[in-house]
Amino acid sequence: MTQTVALSQGRTYLAIPGPSVMPDAVLQAMHRPSPNIYDGELIDMMPGLTRDLCRVAGTKHNVAIYIANGHGTWEAALSNVIAPGETVLAPASGRFTHGWAEMAEGIGAKVQLIDFGTSSAWDFDRIADALRADRNHQVKAVLAVHVDTSSSIRNDIPALRRLLDDLHHPALLMADCIASLGCDRFEMDGWGVDVTVAACQKGLMTPAGIGFVFFNEKAQSKRATMPRVSQYWDWQPRANPDLFYQYFNGTAPTHHLYGLRAALDLIHAEGIEQVWARHERLANAIWAACETWAEGGMLYLNVADRAFRSHAVTALRLTEGRGTALRTFTETRLGLTLGIGLGMEDYDSCFRLGHMGHINGQMVMAILGGVETGMASLDISRGKGALEAAAAVLAA
Repeated sequence: MTQTVALSQGRTYLAIPGPSVMPDAVLQAMHRPSPNIYDGELIDMMPGLTRDLCRVAGTKHNVAIYIANGHGTWEAALSNVIAPGETVLAPASGRFTHGWAEMAEGIGAKVQLIDFGTSSAWDFDRIADALRADRNHQVKAVLAVHVDTSSSIRNDIPALRRLLDDLHHPALLMADCIASLGCDRFEMDGWGVDVTVAACQKGLMTPAGIGFVFFNEKAQSKRATMPRVSQYWDWQPRANPDLFYQYFNGTAPTHHLYGLRAALDLIHAEGIEQVWARHERLANAIWAACETWAEGGMLYLNVADRAFRSHAVTALRLTEGRGTALRTFTETRLGLTLGIGLGMEDYDSCFRLGHMGHINGQMVMAILGGVETGMASLDISRGKGALEAAAAVLAA
């Protein structure tokens, strides 16, 4: 007689693409009484914290901090540079460009959407055609999602900057780096990005709840022409406060700031180049396993070309809607939570592996081992030797 034995006791593993695994140092930094918000260490900490945030983003310009998730930073960024009736161009390669575009429509902007589906990176010929057709420069900004968390597509931001420059188009280049900051290489100033939006719960390894808008002088010049910006979303006092409360337009998110300070310390101690290299190596190990499994004919990587895959999240598809079944098995039987097929047309077929932030080689092997176990239990045909392929990448 066979008995089903649950194996999910012990420490569970959250392998979704954000919120990501939090380091003990971040949790310990937050485990403290509320501080004084009018004087003392919290106030003294802020200038260094904003400088170190800008270092991660690769900018010497400005950052505004919001008590908001990524959706909030979308609206904050748009509210400072896009007036009602103005037009934005949104090249979409996943659900999150659509979300940002919907946010733009919500503040009264006109959106020109170019949809490349959920498995393809940008087609620059189509983007160029749209910009060339805009002879009167009605498009005031391009909403560029660097890594789409739903599809795991990583788009080429520097190439988009070159295109805008080659066409002498003055639109602001606005980049969503919510899923990529602190994971995939991103250099705001070096790549010519005018506005960057990000959040704390992925590569920055801090509980969800605060977001960031980085902006340069070109974006600030556009802000100066705006007929109005709401007091709460206005980035001016947040980036250049005269008083501490202006950083947040009110009470500070005290414990998030302590956690973020600890996370930034970890990132800068490791070094951002090493952080990027670590994510790339771990992603390559995951891809090696997934490409081996795919030989069985039932699993597919959502993004075929490695050049356009995120180093922070990998979206996968299983035939016959088996993605949901696999996620259910790994969570209930093993204590391993995989990402849902967010924004995908065949939701039940899809699942995602988050490999961002506080993650190392043995954690990646644990994720892959759990997926292998689930496929074995569900009798999902797969190529053999996936874990060995991943191990070979990590051992190299």
